[in-house]
Order: sequence, then structure tokens, then C-alpha cells
Amino acid sequence: MAGSTPNDQPTTTPEIPDHVLRVHRRLVEAGHRSLLAGGAVRDHLLGLPPKDFDLATSAIPEVVDALFEKTVLVGAQFGVVRIIEPEGEVEVATFRADIGIADGRRPETVRFTDEKEDALRRDFTINGMFWDIDAEQVVDHVGGRKDLQLKIIRAIGEPRERFQEDRLRMMRAIRFSTILQFPIEPETWDAVVAEAKFIDDVSGERIRDELERIIMSPHRLAGYHLLSDSGLMQCILPEIEQMRDVMQPPQFHPEGDVFVHTGLVLSHLSEPSFTLAMGALLHDVGKPGTFEDAEDRIRFHGHDELGATISEQICDRLRLSRQQTERIVYLVRRHLVFMNLPQMRIARRYRVFEEDGFEELLELCRVDCLGSHADMSLYETCLGMWNEWKERAPSRDPLIQGRDLIQMGMTPGPEIGSMLEALEDARRESEVVDRDAAIAWVQARLDGRQ
Repeated sequence: MAGSTPNDQPTTTPEIPDHVLRVHRRLVEAGHRSLLAGGAVRDHLLGLPPKDFDLATSAIPEVVDALFEKTVLVGAQFGVVRIIEPEGEVEVATFRADIGIADGRRPETVRFTDEKEDALRRDFTINGMFWDIDAEQVVDHVGGRKDLQLKIIRAIGEPRERFQEDRLRMMRAIRFSTILQFPIEPETWDAVVAEAKFIDDVSGERIRDELERIIMSPHRLAGYHLLSDSGLMQCILPEIEQMRDVMQPPQFHPEGDVFVHTGLVLSHLSEPSFTLAMGALLHDVGKPGTFEDAEDRIRFHGHDELGATISEQICDRLRLSRQQTERIVYLVRRHLVFMNLPQMRIARRYRVFEEDGFEELLELCRVDCLGSHADMSLYETCLGMWNEWKERAPSRDPLIQGRDLIQMGMTPGPEIGSMLEALEDARRESEVVDRDAAIAWVQARLDGRQ
């Protein structure tokens, strides 16, 4: 494994930011134990650049708070203090043992303890290691180094107990397995399956954050199937499970049912935004509710509109922002527009190109084709038309405005909006290219000449 020696100690030390080192040294100088904890240690041992640099310490929260000028007691009752440094924040957590289960997320109370007991209350072995900054060595009380070498996701201690302490850990198991491409150890997997139905105890925001990491991973297809096989998908996105066994016309979808197709569409995305990944996940969510085995072939009339409605409900359930929701709903509602795009008159086609989000919609078309019949001719035609439009670099600034039409004799009202839209269509089709031509074009219509 990259970064490890035969005696399991790394050959290099993590590059810890200066402000984190300052906090560490202040704790040590005051006589307290201070260790780098969690994901930073895991990532370093994997040869990955660490992202989060959190410290674990023997100092109790009141002492930590007194040692530093600017602090935020984000969870002092659970031993967590945030230190505010000029370069950024450093989260410092007191070594603790969790006592009881309050709500499937937090313990009823905590008891401050030593580093070993603190490690034993964490989620997975690969996340339960510490880094001794001064000794420059790993401190491993849970077998995390061994499991990194085995490339396996294993809960610390009794898996069901870990998941009962915080139900979100089941989603985290899927996330780490997806991103690291490590299988989940059998006993841990069995516990995920057994406890999956309790994921509803977790807030939509926390589920959304884990789902985002899963479907943004290059290995998102593996995560898609892990969510389904574990039973978590049925709880968090039952609409996706309803796609199973919904067959499609084989001449267009030789890959199989809607569930299989959706997974393939996801797999073909390349570094998508979260909204595009969600749009791909939900683009055919309306098919189960519109399935029709017609005389000529299977059809799904209106699945785009029904899918848009369902997608909006899902986004609300997962507490997505209004902007994210609007983009995802747009992608689902408009994903069939490409079927008619080549036949559209130029003005209408260019209106589609001007839609906010069209570039992601075009990418959804690409992966939708790849995930079905793999005939890319329609996508390539539409891509060529869009590139041609971009080369023209049409200005979005209006040539004339409503006040100009009023000065030309029009009465304020909806007719002004209709005239301006008709003028924009003429501009899109190159009938009008500048302000003088626009005024002449409008005047001709007012005079009844056209």
C-alpha cells in the first residue's frame, strides 16, 4: 500500500497546515495530548492529499476554550470546540466515550476519556486512527492500518451498535466503499441491510450530503447498486426502486429495464455537477407511472412532465436549494426536447439553446444515448447545431425596448411583449441585425406592410 512500510509506519509525514500545527503546539505546551484524527490520517496512508485536519485531545472543552482567543463551542457538551485562526478554523474534540443513544444521531451524554476509548466509539476502522504529530507515527487502536491494506470497510466493534448510534453511518459505509472501491466487510454489510429501514430517522439534509458524495464519485454506478442492494434506496428514494422491472421498447433500449438504464446513464457522466448527476438519476423517474404496453410498442407518454413533478417532490424531501431544484426539474422536464430539435425552425431552436441549463441538458442527452441504444447521431447533430449557434455568439442585449415601441405608437399592454418576442425571433433568424433594422421591422408591422 502506498505510504506504508513493512512495520506499518508511513515513509512520509502528512503536510499539516501551519494554523493546525499552532493549535496542536498550544495544546501540547499546556500539557495535553493532541493527535491528528480521522480522515486526514486515512487519506495520508492511502497516498491521498488530506482535506480535513481535525485534532483530538485530552484537554476538556473548558480548557480548550480558555487556551485560545477566538473559539466557537459548537458542541461543547459532546467535547467539540472550533478554534478560529486567521487562515481558517480547526475543530478540536476531547477524547470521549459516548453513553446511550438519544436520537439515532447523538449520544444521550458523553464521558471524557483516553484516546483508545475515543477510537473505539468511531465509525469505521479506517477512520479510527490517529497521527502522533510529534512522534510522526500512526496510533492505531482499532486495526485501521490492516483494513487499509486489506482494502475493506469494517465497522469498529459491533456494527449494528455503530449504526444505531448514528444511522447516517450506513450511508457513509456506502460512500466510502464507492469512493475508495473497497468492499464492505460481510458482518458490516449485514448490519447495513438489517438497519437500513431506520435511515428515515436521519434528516433529509444529512442524507442529501452523503448522496451527493456518492453520485459525484467516478464510481457512482457501484454506489447506485450498493444503495439498492442494501435496502437504503428503497427508504431514501423509493421512486428509483420502482423503476425495476419496468421494461422498455427493446429497439431503443436493448440494455433492459428503466433501473438498469438509469444506472448506465449515471455511469457515463464525466465530472458532473451535483444537479446534472441528480438530473441523470431522475430523468426517467416518471416512466413507471406512465408505462403503456401499446399495440405497436411500449410507450411512456408524458413521463417527462410526471418526472418533473416527482423530481420536485424528491428535491424538497432532500432539502435541496431552490436553485438546485429548478435546475434538476428543468433537466427532467426537457430531456426529450432533442427528439424534435433538428426539425425546429431556427428561432425556436435558438430559444432552446438560450435556456439556462442547456449545456447540462445536452450532456444529459449524450449519456442518455450511451446508456441505451448507443446511437449518437441525434446527439452529434444537436451538438453541431449548438456549436454553430455559439460561433455566431449572438448578443442577448435587446435592440429596442418597450419604451421604444410606446414612442412608435403602441399602447402599453401584452401586445408589446408579443412584438418584442417576435422581434427577437426575427433577430435569431438573422432577419434583423441592428437597432435601425429592428425599428424598421417593427414599423413595417405597425403599418400593416408585413
